[in-house]
Amino acid sequence: MLELKNVSFTVGTPDSGLDIIDDVTLTVPDGRFTIITGPNGGGKSTLARLIMGIEKPTSGTILWNGRDITGLSINERATLGIGYAFQQPARFKGLTVRRLLSLAHGSELPENECCAYLTQVGLCSRDYLNREVDDSLSGGEVKRIEIATLMARDLQLAIFDEPEAGIDLWSFTMLVESFKTMRRLNNETVIIISHQERLMKIADDIVVIAAGRVRDSGAAEEVFPKLMGEFNEECDMRGGADRGEAR
Repeated sequence: MLELKNVSFTVGTPDSGLDIIDDVTLTVPDGRFTIITGPNGGGKSTLARLIMGIEKPTSGTILWNGRDITGLSINERATLGIGYAFQQPARFKGLTVRRLLSLAHGSELPENECCAYLTQVGLCSRDYLNREVDDSLSGGEVKRIEIATLMARDLQLAIFDEPEAGIDLWSFTMLVESFKTMRRLNNETVIIISHQERLMKIADDIVVIAAGRVRDSGAAEEVFPKLMGEFNEECDMRGGADRGEAR
């Protein structure tokens, strides 16, 4: 179980600091598929980076399975079964997909196991095994390969920072299917930073972060309708303003 207790992250000087994350307390139970959403600039990606250890909180405590990991490095958290997927996955010229999967697993993977991971993310495995993870791959292909590498690591907690960023509609559709497969076949806890309605629809829980604080959280079937209601109200207000201007 992941627990954040009164976590804050401030940038700048003590006299003129900006609170990016402001006293966040949050619990993510084991085995749950959680979406963290909210307005741009609200602190969602920063929260994910704090959980992974890319950034260190100014104050507060982060617990993983009851252990205080607040001061642990990225590598130390990785050894505890925590993994992170960036908005823009790294590319590695000269490194094949098969070799990348083996490195993620920690030992050489047989071809059939590599193929199984690639199949789970919707890639025709034998077409990709010996391809290099370089600029010849599309953004959607690289992101699905990154999901496959996290599967190969047998993680306990997988964090994805806006996986939909920079990919086309078709690739996003395949990405959603990959997450559905991950949810069905694996037991790890998954946290996804996203604005996407289609990802929220397959979530167990939704957390709304705005202005660095938890504005709402709970089961997806409770939080999602409220978000859609707010969105529709905002659209109606904008439409009314536009019609007023037209008059």
